[in-house]
Amino acid sequence: QVQLVESGGGLVQAGGSLRLSCVVSGRTSSTVRMGWFRQAPGKEREIVAGIRWSDSRTYYADSVKGRFTISRDNAKNTVYLQMNSLKPEDTAVYYCAFCGSVIGSVPVSKEAYDYWGQGTQVTVSS
Repeated sequence: QVQLVESGGGLVQAGGSLRLSCVVSGRTSSTVRMGWFRQAPGKEREIVAGIRWSDSRTYYADSVKGRFTISRDNAKNTVYLQMNSLKPEDTAVYYCAFCGSVIGSVPVSKEAYDYWGQGTQVTVSS
């Protein structure tokens, strides 16, 4: 069983920064991929960024490239999402997700992920 606990959301002005954290309790191995998704009201849940646990290879959605950075800390079993230059359109509930049985690149479909965190609200004011 895997549990994901997120923290770090909040209210920030446009142009500001936030860092989200996701502590992973459970096994992490070379097949694990971690993703950060977000869901705004009335919209589908979409991937923002993902990372391969084995080699930290990353994926970013076009909308956040150059502004967001995903990373992981093996010793702390934690995945981070550093969000800079935030925009009002980044406002959403952000979810950490765990995919434990994939070979290859980070999956972008939410259906590929087995476990989800509870979500943390990020609100960017203009």
